[in-house]
Amino acid sequence: MQPWSSRRTKDECLDLPAKVYQTYEVELTDEQKKHYKTLKDDAMAVLQGRMVSAPIVLTKLLRLHQLVCGHLTTDDGKVFPVANNRLSALMDILEETQGKVIIWANYVADIKAIVESISQGFPESRVVAYYGAVNSEDRQEAVRAFTDDSDCRFFVGNTATGGRGITLTAANTVVYYSNDYNLENRQQSEDRAHRIGQTRSVTYVDLICTNTVDEKIVKALKQKRKISAEVLGDEWKEWLS
Repeated sequence: MQPWSSRRTKDECLDLPAKVYQTYEVELTDEQKKHYKTLKDDAMAVLQGRMVSAPIVLTKLLRLHQLVCGHLTTDDGKVFPVANNRLSALMDILEETQGKVIIWANYVADIKAIVESISQGFPESRVVAYYGAVNSEDRQEAVRAFTDDSDCRFFVGNTATGGRGITLTAANTVVYYSNDYNLENRQQSEDRAHRIGQTRSVTYVDLICTNTVDEKIVKALKQKRKISAEVLGDEWKEWLS
């Protein structure tokens, strides 16, 4: 196909402002530290010295990631909140940020908690949600309101649902409350704000609990690796260490 085709990148075609990346470190609470050690030790005991499949490893990592985000999910699907500093860290960022903000979170439990916290902390501003359980009409209204209504300041969603096909250039601040395991979701979600129509530089803030699987997920995404490939071999030990 090479003689009859050509490739042009986004940077070559569009004159867009810069992307700026920042991290905001979040400390685990004592309760999180206790649960994290228990989950990590359990994972090591189950996985050590045996052949493991990617789904088993990813399930263990998922539990650890949910914990650092502020909740635990049991095998039967029940969600239990865990005392955490993540929400307060997000609210601190929002207090210091001017204009509209996009907030991406990986888990529905976190999206709901974020929406509730913003509604209480910023009663003068409207917040809209965009994730799988939101019907198509409400999704369209969320995008319209965030784009057109001055009182609609916050857009909260997950990248799997809202990371493609919509334009959110009304914001130039994007907060990743948490990341999922998909590099494409990250790249596509970044470009909801960084696309044609954006005239300001876009700041991306990652909330990260250091020395946890949370930090390793973000690091892998930034290095443009696929997490599933990272954990297929003995590398899973590094993720749990």
